[in-house]
This record gives sequence, structure tokens and C-alpha cells, in this order.
Amino acid sequence: MAVRTRAAALLGLILTALCAALGPAGPAAAHAVVVTTTPQRDEVLGYAPREVLVTFSETIAVVPGRVQVLAPDGKRINVGEPEVRDRTIRIALRPSDRPLGTYLVSYRVISADSHPVAGSFTFAAGAPSATPPEPALAESESPAGVLVPAAKYLGYLGLLLAVGPPLLVATMWPRRRSRRAATATALCGLGLVAAGTLGTWVGQAAQVVGAPVGQLSPADLRAVADSDVGVVLAARLALVGLAAVLLPAVLRGAGERSSTGRGVASRVRGGALAALGLAGFVTWPLAGHPVASPLPPVSIALGTLHVAGVTAWLGGLFALTVFLLRGTHERVLARILPAWSRLATLAVAWLVAAGLGQAVIEIGRPSALWGSTYGRLLLAKAALLAGVLAVAAGQRRLIRRRVAAARPRWIARAAGVELAVTAVVLALTAVLVQTPPGRSVGTAADGVTREGVAQSLTTDLFTLQFDIYPAVAGTTNSLHAYVYTPQAKELPVAEWTVTAALPEAGIEPITVDVFALEPHHGSAEIHFPVAGDWTLRVSARTSEIDRSTATTTVTIR
Repeated sequence: MAVRTRAAALLGLILTALCAALGPAGPAAAHAVVVTTTPQRDEVLGYAPREVLVTFSETIAVVPGRVQVLAPDGKRINVGEPEVRDRTIRIALRPSDRPLGTYLVSYRVISADSHPVAGSFTFAAGAPSATPPEPALAESESPAGVLVPAAKYLGYLGLLLAVGPPLLVATMWPRRRSRRAATATALCGLGLVAAGTLGTWVGQAAQVVGAPVGQLSPADLRAVADSDVGVVLAARLALVGLAAVLLPAVLRGAGERSSTGRGVASRVRGGALAALGLAGFVTWPLAGHPVASPLPPVSIALGTLHVAGVTAWLGGLFALTVFLLRGTHERVLARILPAWSRLATLAVAWLVAAGLGQAVIEIGRPSALWGSTYGRLLLAKAALLAGVLAVAAGQRRLIRRRVAAARPRWIARAAGVELAVTAVVLALTAVLVQTPPGRSVGTAADGVTREGVAQSLTTDLFTLQFDIYPAVAGTTNSLHAYVYTPQAKELPVAEWTVTAALPEAGIEPITVDVFALEPHHGSAEIHFPVAGDWTLRVSARTSEIDRSTATTTVTIR
């Protein structure tokens, strides 16, 4: 009963730390970053384009039906499903019915590291619309709520419980101590891993379709199985099931002499269980950042080593603290603690070396350490880990002096501190795998800075779109004007007349020479001598008898 009480108290402490680090749900993390778009975000064009290109920082897969382009009138004008080539989406637009104004491009894709990415941007043909269009189906910022991060935390906690007790039973468990509690704890850990994996599956479905968990259909859940991350999660569940079958027999047979028939069978089962464990460790990096890193094989290997080191160290420390430190004779502890110290040192060396390698790859450059959320989380994790290792070093000194076995209570308290702090470290790790890596900082597509003046004017004969850049007095400004029919079709102009005046300053209309670059497109250079609100008149003759004039006021800085 005392063992159960200590285990429950320690687990409660760990869960409290994890939940505190969890905090409120934020927007779903996105790891693929849009690096370029054509047209550019917020760009003002003089025409309606025939296609839209969106290029990401890594390979992506489109969520069917979730990439669209909305015209200024709110109608969807993309033709069919978009074409995907490696990192670029090509969205074809209808050749007709492309009105002038603001267009909205929205997308939902799956990045190479399995994380759903949703976003949108706008551009304008002519002057921007007064009211930009909105997606027909609004994108939810966090459709899965806290499910995905909570599931990941649960999976990490399950790994600790599933790995620690079997590791100690197989290497240093006293022959006279019962293995029943350790076996139950390990099976409970496997159950938590399975629950966390299922939670991740449901959360992945919610993020992919952009719908709350309660609105998911069976088809949405089945669709995850067809994705790369679905295959990894299914493999993890299968490995958990096989491990649950083997684990009780392996722990019962631990310590059997290898010369006996039962001992040989136990060794075979133990080897099979170890192989399952290694395969299970690999599933974590296969469903995260490493598969999309610049060096996927290296990142996957480092990720596997890192997970193995963390679970061996913390899981073993948990099992040692709960099951062996109290109730074990001092002479037995004197043999167990040095063996555990060597094992823990090796595991810590693994996780530190692998973690440093992962950090170098995922950060990309030193400035991202403090210039990105990923880097700052990594620094916080390293600082906490350094404190834990300082406590562990003090314990190691006591073990080397052969006095630790006589102070089991002090060792247990120090181990409790280690576990509590490393619970927060694990929580930061779970947040890190949800955060875009530092190497993606600075790669996001820049928007176009809107300078100058762009307007849309309508007369009884045509629609006029024009822009003046940079709209600054005392320098040469470029004017581009486009004429369209009320149906947004290009309307050829036979003759242009453009004047600019500033009556409040006594400046009479200045006639501007216009050059026809295209039948419907005129260009000119205007020099505004002083700043102010200038009256601009643009007249266009479209036939021998058809002429119309548009008048407006433009502010020149």
C-alpha cells in the first residue's frame, strides 16, 4: 500500500507540472512556412491574374477541397483541384468572370512533418475592395483545442512508466522483491502511450479538416490512416499491443539462469521486447520535425537516441524512487545504486549529445536561439535540465563515496526534485515538437508594402483602375491606368487625357503625356511640385464618339 501511495503522489506531482506547463490552448502550430506567393501578399495589380502560386518551405500535400480563391464578390473562382509540385501549389483561375478588387487565397495543407498548416492572404486587381471577401468556411485557429498537446504529454508520461520499471527489473532488481507492482506500472504506461496515440490521431483529423473534435465523422478519422503520420501512429499502436503481450512474461522470467530452458526463453522474449521498444522509439521522430529536416536520416537517428535516453533515465529514476529506495536493505542498495548511477550517466550522455545534435539542425543559425520561439523554448529547457543535472551530480558523488545507501530518504527527496523539474522539461519538449523550428525563421513570404495611391473609379462608360507611385512631391511619380468594361473585360482606349491641379495653391491643371503600353493600359510620369490634395482628371476615348472622364482627389505627401 505504501508503494502505491508513493507512486500515486509522485505521478500526481508530475501530472501537475505537466498541466501547469500546458496552459491555455493556442493556435495550431504550423511547421511548413509560405516562402513566396505569386501574386505577392497585399500586392495591387493592374489586372486579374490567371493563376496563383504558393510555395512552402518544405514539401506539402493539399487537403482536398480546402484550397480556394475567392473573387471580390465572394465567389469561388479557382478551377478544379490545385496542382502540387514538390513545394509549390498552382491554383488555376477561371479565364472569365475575374472582377476587379480584392481577392482572397485560403489554403489548408499537410507539411512534411505531418502538421496541418492553414492560412490565407489577399491581393488586389486594381484598387483594393472596401470590404474584402471572407472564406465560405472559416478556418478554426485551434480545432483540436488542447487535445493534441495533452495527447503528446500523455504519450511521454506513458513512455517513462513503460520503460523505467522493465529496465530496472531486467538489470538490477533484487531477487526477493516482488515484480508485480513494476509490471502493473509498465502495463499502465503502455496504456497511456496507446491513449496518447489515439488522442493524437483524433487531433490530427480535427486539424486536417479544420473542424472541432465533436464534428468529426468516421470518414475523417479513417482519412488519417492514409497519411504518413497515420501509418506511423498505427505502427505505434501495433507495437504497444505486442509489447503488452510480451511484457508480463519477460518480467516474470527476469533473473532466470540463462542455462535453464526457462532462462533461454526469457532471454529470447526479452530480446524481442527490446526490439519492439527500439522500434517504438523510432515512431516519435518519424511523426515530427526530423522527417522534414535538412538531414532526415541523421535527425531521425538523433531523435530516437534522445527519446531512448530520456525515458531510460527518467523512467528508471521513477522506478528506483517508488519501488526500491524504501524497503530495500542497505547492503542491497549499496549494490543497486552504483549500477543505476552508471546506467543513468550513460542515458544522460545519450540524451545530451543527441539533443545538441538536434538543436544544431533545427535551429539552423545561432541568432534563432533568441530570435525564435523554438530557440527560446530550447534555452529554457536547457536551463532547467542543467539544474536537474546539478542535483544528479550531487547524488552521484554520494554514491561514489558509498554513503548513499545509508541515506535513502535524502536520495528519494533529491530524486523527487529531479522528476518534478524534468516533468516541466518534458512539457517544454512536447511544446517544442508543436513549434516551428528555428531554421524556418525569416523564410516567411514578405507582403508588399503599400506605398503611393491606388483607386478604382467608375463612370457610365468604363471602370478605371489607377495607381500613382510613390505619391511624393518634388520627385517623379509613375502613373499606371487601366480601363475595363463594367463586366471587368479589358477595354481598349483610343486616346488618353490626364490632368492634375491643386486649386488651393493656385496651380492650374497640368496636362500629362500618356503612353499606351497596352490597348487598355496607359502610363505616364507626373511631377507634383508641392504636397497637398491634388485633383486628378482621367479622360479616355474608347471610340469615335464614346468618351468619359473620371475625377478624383489624391493626396501627395
